[in-house]
Amino acid sequence: MLRVGNASGFYGDRFDALREMLTDGPLDVLTGDYLAELTMLILGRDRMRDQRLGYAKTFLRQLEETLGLAREKDVRIVANAGGLNPAGLADAVRTLAGRLGVPVNVAHVEGDDLTARHPGALTANAYLGGAGIAACLHAGAHVVVTGRVTDAALVTGPAVARFGWGEEEYDKLAGAVVAGHVLECGTQATGGNYAFFTGHDLRRPGFPVAEIHADGSSVITKHDGTGGVVDVGTVTAQLLYETGGARYPGPDVTARLDTVRLEQDGPDRVRISGVRGEAPPPTVKVGLNRLGGWRNEVVFVLTGLEIEAKAALVQAQLEDALGEQRPAEVRWDLSRTDTPDADTEERAAAYLRLVVRDPDAERVGRTVSSAAIELALGSYPGFHVTAPPGKGAPYGVFEAAYADAAEVPHTAVLPGGERVDVPPPKRTRALEDAEPGALPDPMAHGPVRRAPLGLVAGARSGDKGGDANIGVWARTDDAWRWLAHELTSQRLRELLPETAGLPVVRHVLPNLRALNFTVAGILGEGVAAQARFDPQGKALGEWLRARHVDIPEALL
Repeated sequence: MLRVGNASGFYGDRFDALREMLTDGPLDVLTGDYLAELTMLILGRDRMRDQRLGYAKTFLRQLEETLGLAREKDVRIVANAGGLNPAGLADAVRTLAGRLGVPVNVAHVEGDDLTARHPGALTANAYLGGAGIAACLHAGAHVVVTGRVTDAALVTGPAVARFGWGEEEYDKLAGAVVAGHVLECGTQATGGNYAFFTGHDLRRPGFPVAEIHADGSSVITKHDGTGGVVDVGTVTAQLLYETGGARYPGPDVTARLDTVRLEQDGPDRVRISGVRGEAPPPTVKVGLNRLGGWRNEVVFVLTGLEIEAKAALVQAQLEDALGEQRPAEVRWDLSRTDTPDADTEERAAAYLRLVVRDPDAERVGRTVSSAAIELALGSYPGFHVTAPPGKGAPYGVFEAAYADAAEVPHTAVLPGGERVDVPPPKRTRALEDAEPGALPDPMAHGPVRRAPLGLVAGARSGDKGGDANIGVWARTDDAWRWLAHELTSQRLRELLPETAGLPVVRHVLPNLRALNFTVAGILGEGVAAQARFDPQGKALGEWLRARHVDIPEALL
């Protein structure tokens, strides 16, 4: 058995997690996921200021406290904190180890940086698999840092190193991918951001651990005595997060999410079994970030009576003031947070949000800020804003491209400096939609009651570039028999009007009693562009759960 823990789900996650995971229970490997689409843009800006940067600096500060402890406990550390400069981070770790007097073998994985092939991109990075990590661990590395690898590669690499799986042992690899996907977002697997959070003490959830077996099956758990909970619901929620159809492609293997079986294996233990895998696709995903232009925002506070008239007045005034200097994109959103006869001023207020974007910094900066400030004494009664208008800031645009796997370099740089090229997969399989999952027989029911969907279904949502996914699952077989027939793509559009007119695809995952919806284009050009109120789509699922539908009383 291989015990793999996670101590970071994003750049900025709980700083003490690395130490806690090393002290609170046994581990063989400790992973850290520091990269996301937005993170790559942030690191790209760091690198523009200083070519020596481009990696997650927090990781170094965490190692300063824990490197000696990890060596003492013989725990290998594998992290993608190298970002855009894994070689630079590896050197920094060696320097740190020398200063601390801790003997440590450091290796890194590179080859993902394809920026030179994409003129105009700030960053362009291929998502590599776990084979380079496995090579580094085989060579005796105690710390392996990578650039952009798939999040699951942080687990598949150590599993291949431990069990010696061949590249065509797809079922075993797919099992490790599923375990890696559950671990990658840290405490989201142990009750964090969980739809049914009120049933558990989630004030400080522990980070997850996967006990991976040689056949590819695993048990998701956490260290004894740590907070949070691991049950079938929390694992289901994370499995649905930022995924799409039944086929979950990656550079190591395509995992079939429609084959995953979950069962409670004791308190805070969920067994994952039955995962099937297929040959990986012939291409690998490449994440591109470019600077899209400049952005500014002003939020006007509208209080009391005649909210709509106040909003119309200030909008007309500001649009007139901008005149020919109007930015290329001007967006107004009125949020009616006000309540009648409110007992506090804030509860009597609504918010009118202005967002402007333009390639010219001046058009979104001084032009907009001056126009807004000059209205202060000559607009609607009670005029004020949540914060003084600023100068604006650059925003990024994310897009996904694809490259032939055979043309993407993948290099393991071993502790002694030897460079080992990782070959592309010998066999590939073009990605295609799986056959639709079988629907259960409809639930025969009597009276219905109008109530929130979330009383009988959980949900979790997230972003993939400009698209969002919304995973919805039922907690009982009867609820699944109802949900599978009630929540169609059209019904989702009706419940979430912001999705109207957008492509919505429904995927059925019967083993998980789940539906996974992908909504194309709802997030515009991605999180860095901040095109909507919830730029990462994190709360789309909770909005859906709050909508009222006719639910069989037997389920309530």
